[in-house]
Amino acid sequence: MEYVTAVPHPRTEAETGPAARRGRRSLAVALLFGALGAAVALLASRQEWCSGVAAVAGGDLKLSAKGSDVTGVPAALAIVGLAALVAVFAVRRAGRFLVAALLALSGAGAVAAAVLGADDSSALDDKAAQASGNAATTIDALTHTAWPYVAAGGGALILIAGVLAVIYGAAWPSMGGRYERSGAPRARKPKAVDPDRPEDLWKALDRGEDPTGA
Repeated sequence: MEYVTAVPHPRTEAETGPAARRGRRSLAVALLFGALGAAVALLASRQEWCSGVAAVAGGDLKLSAKGSDVTGVPAALAIVGLAALVAVFAVRRAGRFLVAALLALSGAGAVAAAVLGADDSSALDDKAAQASGNAATTIDALTHTAWPYVAAGGGALILIAGVLAVIYGAAWPSMGGRYERSGAPRARKPKAVDPDRPEDLWKALDRGEDPTGA
């Protein structure tokens, strides 16, 4: 006759080994970098990226342009990256790899767009033309801030999160998985024992169960 003890089952090497620890660390870093990078890129897109002076009737007019005026790509890709970071846990296998690749590409695209927009004066030229009423009017005394590079830094964090998801994402947990915290499948509930059937009583005793339910 077998008896069930209350001693917890020791974790296997797969659950506590270096690979598992790397997977947990990569998951924590990816979540932190992805969320922080999206927040930084969105914040930087709302700040002033450049300013200058336009010659209009009656004197000079100082104009400035926010990141969203120069390019809306970093902010848009930050939102896409944040959505992809969440979606990584909703898919598995090939789908997870594709979403992780999208996350990485969103970060790379945000970096490229922010760097290209750092020296872009077209948004200020458009404002100068509207203010003067002359389409040929351009901006003078052009200056740039560091905010485009802050947005690029946010995109770089998203890119790192995507690379981690591509490399380690297969070992990350999924939403709705029927597993305990240890990673083992949940045990099935034992069948009810009919006290009027002697064979059920003997089978329950052989499994180490109490057929009386006490």
